[in-house]
Amino acid sequence: WLLGLPRPVVVPAPAGVLDPAALDDALSGLSGPLLVAATAGTTDTGRIDPLPEIAARCRAHGARLHIDAAYGGGLLFSDRHRTRLAGLDAADTVTLDLHKLGWQPVAAGLLAVRDARDLAALHQRADYLNADDDTEAGLPDLLGRSPRTTRRPDVLKIAVTLKTLGRTGLGALVDQVCDRAREFAALIAAHPGYELYDRPAISTVLFRPAGVPDDAVAAVRRTLLTGGRAVLGRARTDGRLWLKATLLNPHARPHDLAALLELVEGNTPR
Repeated sequence: WLLGLPRPVVVPAPAGVLDPAALDDALSGLSGPLLVAATAGTTDTGRIDPLPEIAARCRAHGARLHIDAAYGGGLLFSDRHRTRLAGLDAADTVTLDLHKLGWQPVAAGLLAVRDARDLAALHQRADYLNADDDTEAGLPDLLGRSPRTTRRPDVLKIAVTLKTLGRTGLGALVDQVCDRAREFAALIAAHPGYELYDRPAISTVLFRPAGVPDDAVAAVRRTLLTGGRAVLGRARTDGRLWLKATLLNPHARPHDLAALLELVEGNTPR
């Protein structure tokens, strides 16, 4: 938008995921270069778009496919959950944000491409960054390694984590937090004082105290946050405000989850 490009076409997403039939209709009415952006793990609910069907529509219309797997991409580490990302390999580009299901610093994001030619921009030359004679003399070529050049090398932390834990170790952590999310959802569903939005798609659970208005939901979140008691997110979906708990600590145990519910219950204005 800053560059004056056309606004993106928004495709209906009933039940929180992209509708392949609606996507097909939208692509049929468009011309020129087309790029479809699908999501593998939405921010609010963790839902995953029907990637194989979307990829088929993109192939039929000659559209490029980008998949935002910032949240859900970590499921690839898990033998139990990785099949839920079927269709990811059909994407032209994929983004991963390993500060969630990778336990990395916030800035440790990755762009993966299927065709290395899509990284041609990294071959740009700038004499003050990578003069030919300096490169030939063995000095680091900053611009050829990342478009961020002088930013800190967070990719080193990703590499060390992968070397230390491997896919199996990271997969075990993913399995644990997904299990904790299901356990937390079960606690909420069994508690008469709470409403559960839905079963967790990954490790995010949406819930709210029963029988209170949205402003009370917002107030309890702020009370727990400013008091240093708990950090809960918020999400507005289906026209209502929900508390959002994204389970990312593999060391969390059922008693920790029960204690969180007690905190919310004890600080909800009635």
